[in-house]
Amino acid sequence: MSLHRNVLGVDVAGGWIDVFDASNKRSIRIMNEGIGAFAASLPADAFVVFEATGGHERLLMEALGNAGIRHVRMNPRHVREFARATGRLAKTDKVDAHVLAEMGCVLDLRPTERVDDGRLRLAELVGRRDNIVAAITAETQRLAMARDPFVRRDIGRMIGVLRGRRAAIEKEIAGHISSQQALAEEAARLRTAPGIGPAIAAVLLARLPELGRLDRRAIASLAGLAPYACDSGQRRGRRHVWGGRADVRRALYLAAFVASRYNPALKAVRERMQAAGKPAKVAILAVARKLLTILNAMVRDQRNFA
Repeated sequence: MSLHRNVLGVDVAGGWIDVFDASNKRSIRIMNEGIGAFAASLPADAFVVFEATGGHERLLMEALGNAGIRHVRMNPRHVREFARATGRLAKTDKVDAHVLAEMGCVLDLRPTERVDDGRLRLAELVGRRDNIVAAITAETQRLAMARDPFVRRDIGRMIGVLRGRRAAIEKEIAGHISSQQALAEEAARLRTAPGIGPAIAAVLLARLPELGRLDRRAIASLAGLAPYACDSGQRRGRRHVWGGRADVRRALYLAAFVASRYNPALKAVRERMQAAGKPAKVAILAVARKLLTILNAMVRDQRNFA
């Protein structure tokens, strides 16, 4: 275990960042236009801790990456749990920056690897596709409830527009992947595995860039597929998966559902668990975890599905 030195906690807002320097206990607010200069001014051994804020943190990540400064992007839930555990119930920008700095000082945090520009653009495209799919689902549900003929026609036209936009964004995603050699090769490799089609491959490329770089337990935890114990004394509770990246877990669940119907080895895993009395959803999650382990090894060893 090697704890970091020269730690800075950064709370990211829409137009500025609040910085707490653990070495001198000072706080400072920096507007967005000054983030690049701030990153360039940091010493080489600085370690910056901040949390994911729905995309507002991208400017900071880019500046830190360009300056070669190590940094880690934290799950907001983990940050709040740490704050409560240390008795900090108040929540302000300065308090959050202080909490983030303290996490960097006392926890052995793994620095976030820099993601290349091609994968960053893919992540934004995939995010836009997710937004459109969510809108289609919402409009479809409204259509089922609507009774007025004009309203039903209007909703139908909107669904048609959204489906057109979904097709356009999927075409852009496919074109972007094919234009990037590394992404194209990895996508082609992933699609040799059962249950992995173009949409799921794009999600894995965009949302799980660590694939092939971590061991099977770490990658399962990151994807939200690692089972966690719930035991106390002599009681042995049911294991549950939680945390991780929900969009990756959903994609792998869908892939596992298909793969466990058509691939003999994965089908056997599902049937064995269901024969032992496990619910179908639990069995499919186990298949998803097995499939992820296979995909991780494929990317690591640069080989196709056998």
